[in-house]
Amino acid sequence: MAVHPITIAGEPVLHRRAAEVETFDDALRTLIDDMYQTMDEAHGVGLAAPQIGVGLRIFVYGFDNDDDVPPRGVLVNPTLVTSKISGAEPDEDEAEGCLSFPGESYPLKRADWVKVNGYDGDGNPVEFEATGWFARVMQHEFDHLNGTLYVDKLIPRHARKAKKAVKTNGWGTPGHTWMPGVDPDPFGH
Repeated sequence: MAVHPITIAGEPVLHRRAAEVETFDDALRTLIDDMYQTMDEAHGVGLAAPQIGVGLRIFVYGFDNDDDVPPRGVLVNPTLVTSKISGAEPDEDEAEGCLSFPGESYPLKRADWVKVNGYDGDGNPVEFEATGWFARVMQHEFDHLNGTLYVDKLIPRHARKAKKAVKTNGWGTPGHTWMPGVDPDPFGH
């Protein structure tokens, strides 16, 4: 197992749809193990393959939940069905962070319920429902597989702050990464 550098906003793999996984083999399982190790070292609750520069439809998560779903898992080639998102403006208790937008957080409205379908690392079907913050984690990671960062969905006032952070941090172009366990933790864990 190995920890991988995490790509930062502006890296092309983060901004395009990831490819379907076609082969469930030892190479895939090694990638999944590396993703878990990287997520753990980064103190994340989820990590999508594009965040480590791999353009495949895979994400791992580690999140205690009240939905009778194992608190740690992987989804390969997932699909999501969501409840409606309220039209109200997001408030501060809905602030998200992202390992690929390190050290920043902004409020974002998300659906309170999702149905998840996909496969585990061996190609076995996985299906469950998630609610609350667990549903938020599922939507956040799924967005990564479609080339969308959560900051792409912010309301205008928060989007302006995110754009300023990109400029201030020198992001927005290829080649920016941070290394969990080596570089300072951008979220202060």
